Amino acid sequence: MNAEESNVQKQLNESNELAWNQQAYDAWVNRFGTPEAAAAKIVQDPLARIRSFARFAGELNGRKAANLLGSHGHKAVAMALLGADVTVVDFASENARYARQLAEAAGAPIRYIVSDVLELPSEELTGDYDLVVMEFGILHYFLDLEPLAAVIAGLLRSGGRFVLQDFHPVSTKLIQSRGTTANIRKHKVNGDYFDTSLEETSVSYAKFVPESAQSDLHKVKLRKWTLGEIVTGIASAGLFIRLLEEEPNASSDAFDKGIPKTFTLVAEKL
Repeated sequence: MNAEESNVQKQLNESNELAWNQQAYDAWVNRFGTPEAAAAKIVQDPLARIRSFARFAGELNGRKAANLLGSHGHKAVAMALLGADVTVVDFASENARYARQLAEAAGAPIRYIVSDVLELPSEELTGDYDLVVMEFGILHYFLDLEPLAAVIAGLLRSGGRFVLQDFHPVSTKLIQSRGTTANIRKHKVNGDYFDTSLEETSVSYAKFVPESAQSDLHKVKLRKWTLGEIVTGIASAGLFIRLLEEEPNASSDAFDKGIPKTFTLVAEKL
């Protein structure tokens, strides 16, 4: 990333950071309940909170893990309850406030760094993490995946594992699904899979904010990636791609099971 691109990324991050610090704490309370109430549920079955990536992450007890853009901390707290030493990196102080209270209520200490992932101090890139996790609605905040991959590589030890789960580009960039007729889901190919432009949209937690306040929320700007760009970007830092698994809609009554909905990528630092 050259100086001009780096400056554009910084401006984008500042804009998105503003969006993520508007009523996020209250939104998570509306979505999950108070941190104390949410913690009580996680404590009952922490594995259930990370079930989608647990088999890829491997043993957590005694392992050092980083959850990049870990948001409200539910996954981080679950991993901590399962014995991991967890650090979250996220640029939203509202997310950090909820996550720290959640961890305290669950009796599962986590370390939460409020920072742009790309601006982590060099002393944080310790090269001794066993696991780095990123999941769902994350990559589109980056204009270039190579600097992100370099941060991930800088965190991981040799043999350490990176687990990425996200929404499949076919669903986010290409196909629009809506409504049903006679139990048949309507799909329309109305996107450009190779479009590299920024898309302005509501911040993901907006639906948990009172409707009367939603129009005042700052928008986020996203850059959506193709699957090939994602694989190439992660591999650019010398991370060895061990697995790429494409998954259908997990809902038992989904009408779009034939369309890839999510994917999991597992990479290893050699």
